[in-house]
Amino acid sequence: MDRVPILKIGDILLVSIQIDMEDQVALQLQEDLAERIVATGCHGVVIDISALDIVDSFVGRTLATIASISRVLDAETVVVGMRPAVAITLVELGLSLPGIRTALNVELGMELLARARDEGVNEDGDAEDEPGTPAVPAP
Repeated sequence: MDRVPILKIGDILLVSIQIDMEDQVALQLQEDLAERIVATGCHGVVIDISALDIVDSFVGRTLATIASISRVLDAETVVVGMRPAVAITLVELGLSLPGIRTALNVELGMELLARARDEGVNEDGDAEDEPGTPAVPAP
C-alpha cells in the first residue's frame, strides 16, 4: 500500500498528496499524521492537495477528521492547492470541512500558520490573555 510522505519543516508538518487518495491510504494518512504530530510536537500541518483532481465525500470527511485530530493534539491544519473543481465538488457534497483553513499554495499556507502562531504570543514571548479576560497584574 502506498503511503503519503510527511515532511517536517521547522514547526510545521507538510503533507503533499501526490497519489490517488483511496480510502485505505486516507485512513493510513490520518494515523501516520497523528503519530508524527505527537512525535515532533509540531503545531502546524499543511496538506497540499494540488495533485488531486477529485475529492470524494470519504476523503473530504477524512480531511475534516484529520483537522479535528490535529487540533486536539495542539496543531492547526491548513489545506492548500485546492483546485476549483475540487472546491465545487466539496460544496456540492455539502462538506464544509470544519476546522480546516485553506490557502492557495504551500507558501501562503505556511505564512497563515506562522501568523496564527505569532498572534498567540506577545512581544515578551508570553501567551496572550483570552479576549475579554482581564489581565492580572504581577505582585
